[in-house]
Amino acid sequence: MNAEKINLKSYVSSLIVLFLLMVLTYVLTFIIPSGEYPRIINEAGNEVIDISSEFSFVDGNIPFWKWLLSPFLVLTVSGSFTIIAVIILLIVIAGIFSPLNESNVIRYLIEKIAYKYGNKKYKLIVVLTLVFMLQGSLIGSYEEVVPLVPIIVALSLMIGFDVLLGIGMSLVATGCGFAVGITNPFTIGVAQELAGLPMFSGSWFRILSFILVYALLLLFLITYAKKIEKKDTMANFTFEKNEKLDKASNAFVIILGVGVLIVLSSAFIKFLQDYTMIIVMLMFLIAGIVSSILSGISFKDFMKSAGRGIVGIIPAVILILMASSIKYTLTEAKVLDTIMYYSSNIAKEIPRFTVILFIYLIALVLEFFIASGSAKAFLLIPLIVPIASIFNISPQLCIVAYAFGDGFSNIFYPTNPVLLITLGLNEVKYSDYIKRFVLFAVVNLILTSALLIFGLLIGY
Repeated sequence: MNAEKINLKSYVSSLIVLFLLMVLTYVLTFIIPSGEYPRIINEAGNEVIDISSEFSFVDGNIPFWKWLLSPFLVLTVSGSFTIIAVIILLIVIAGIFSPLNESNVIRYLIEKIAYKYGNKKYKLIVVLTLVFMLQGSLIGSYEEVVPLVPIIVALSLMIGFDVLLGIGMSLVATGCGFAVGITNPFTIGVAQELAGLPMFSGSWFRILSFILVYALLLLFLITYAKKIEKKDTMANFTFEKNEKLDKASNAFVIILGVGVLIVLSSAFIKFLQDYTMIIVMLMFLIAGIVSSILSGISFKDFMKSAGRGIVGIIPAVILILMASSIKYTLTEAKVLDTIMYYSSNIAKEIPRFTVILFIYLIALVLEFFIASGSAKAFLLIPLIVPIASIFNISPQLCIVAYAFGDGFSNIFYPTNPVLLITLGLNEVKYSDYIKRFVLFAVVNLILTSALLIFGLLIGY
């Protein structure tokens, strides 16, 4: 598997989907009137909606030339740091994976793991899914797991499964963990701060949610694995030890492991939370360089291979920019606040029993346009918490509904650049991915909705 290159068919299909969404978004700016809520700077120095002031309709719309250039103009606005960071991370991944592949370090590592655990493959599914879910739930990792997905996919193929199972054990598991967010600083942490709640309070309900969602995902993955398993893959499998590649693969695992431990510590060391992506990128870069050198590849060949990897990934940057342009268009046309205004009016008119589900729905809809969990918190929380209080719905439950809507949609919406890049790196068409995971998405939606109603009934 050439993890550093984007498959042409999956790339073209993603390109078409994103372009159609860009067109649809532009059309919506002519249908939805422009409006805005006044903003204030809160005690933490963040810009939030001023709920004491009223919404007002204003002149808006976005010029055609701005919409046309929106994939590039998105880099010029506030909040573009995350987009730039994802692009840099992707370039680093491509530049490092290419020499690692060509020097056979990655293949050797996968063969070593397969040889050791190939006869315990279902235990491997259980453990890997739990590890990736915990990473998303405890420290809010999502973009950071992109370098690991091709490795898990390759392992999945080697022990007799397929690409989609590998993605399920890694990216899907991380997204599910991110959604239930036991101590996710980017959703639960930010939202609780905005709502005036103690950081990571009320965790027992999110732990219960984690257990149930993990059980559901595991049931889905194991059922699917049994359908596609190739029984004879490990029968004639042999592993020949290579001293150079052994040192190289061990160095790769140890250095990357140190990086993961540092990132995990961000759950307790707050200042690290803003640098998790940089830490992962730096440790992956060091691990790749050291491993490649230990494998015996020359510096000249390393640089040539890294260059080929970077050139091969450049088209993927276009996908990231196109996906990010959706929010830019709506923000420039001043219709995002209008969507929130209409949504809040509807919430005031519906029965109490359905308000919490409606908040879940609002988060699901907004995720289509705004991929950032923390950005969505600044927009949503100041509005939905006061509305929910009218119906005696606690801020804690509102935040869980928001986190569910933000996190689970990360792994299904074509406007999420991390999902598109992951599918492209692993040569999977978006339509094939959706067909495979749509059943899980539907059942998970029912489960999480039931959890929110349960929380409402017990007064969480």
